[in-house]
Amino acid sequence: MSSPPATQPEPAALMRSILQRIATGPELSKDISREEARAGMRLVLEGRVDPVQAGIFLIALRMKRETDDENLGVLDAIRDLTATETVPVDEVMDIADPYDGYNRTLPSSPFLPALLAACGLPAVSHGVESVGPKYGITHCQVLRAAGAPVSLTPAQAAARLADAKIGWAYVDQSKFCPTLHGLIKLRTLIVKRPALTTVETLAGPLRGRKKTHVMTGYVHKPYPRIYAMLARAAGFDSALIVRGVEGGVIPSLRQAGKLFYYRDRGEEQALELDPAELGIEQNVRAVPLPGNSEDDAAGQNFDAVTAARAAAELGLAALAGAPGPTRDGLVYASALCLWHVRRHDTLAQAAAAARKVLDSGTALARFKA
Repeated sequence: MSSPPATQPEPAALMRSILQRIATGPELSKDISREEARAGMRLVLEGRVDPVQAGIFLIALRMKRETDDENLGVLDAIRDLTATETVPVDEVMDIADPYDGYNRTLPSSPFLPALLAACGLPAVSHGVESVGPKYGITHCQVLRAAGAPVSLTPAQAAARLADAKIGWAYVDQSKFCPTLHGLIKLRTLIVKRPALTTVETLAGPLRGRKKTHVMTGYVHKPYPRIYAMLARAAGFDSALIVRGVEGGVIPSLRQAGKLFYYRDRGEEQALELDPAELGIEQNVRAVPLPGNSEDDAAGQNFDAVTAARAAAELGLAALAGAPGPTRDGLVYASALCLWHVRRHDTLAQAAAAARKVLDSGTALARFKA
């Protein structure tokens, strides 16, 4: 958790002051400081202001466009109230997929932590069962369908990462930041994507003894810089920011891609990606939803629970070595991680190591442990 905020005015007066500045229209709205954004978000998280004011706070920030300081302040408040655990391992890879999930494709990424653990890199993913604006297929839904535990406390998740026979875990926001999870109903009512959607994936409930790395995804061009800034502020020693399918952590399997990264909290660098260089040749960018083509509109013929079961079946098969786009997605993402933390000199070498682990059955054993 970060240090407590400075003494602030009484809640009603503070929120009134903030709303008077941020909610006065596109031309007259004023920005607030990082500390004010932190204090305002704390009031919302702790239920110390009226729900109407809480909703206005979130939507007004969004409508005027959040500044860097405002995003940082919202993240600070979330981190203040996040239960974190230091895992007794040197390094942890944090897989920060979008919490609102996938509604055009079936995700492979819920199985990425188990594969990374089998490759010698302890890993954690986190999220919620369902949240807007997409209400898509989430890690929680897929892992539950695959028989994995999804109700671990941060301490229990840390114990799994420390176990040499397991090395991976999922931890739900309801366990590591219940006050933030309690805003899901409010977020549904305000409809629009709030700042929370941007920053919540960087709370970082599990940390390594020496280093903690984060892997996240983006779609729109402004976000790599924003995510790198937030990741440094959240204390991540390194970050992989991937232009992924649906904003997730796995790039397209059929066309050139791009990522940004920083190491040792330095400046971010760009890297062009070609799946063919990793031995990946697919005619789809990701695993299509059952009964849908990639060109179908989001949500068409979409049922998240049924789709999560399909993703679970494909993920377990991929961990057992079955070929296909799910396996290729796991190989691609794990190769990026293993190269990034310098376990291998090239992406091709890292991809070969991941395939070897999948073919040996080690990754499946880790998942089932």
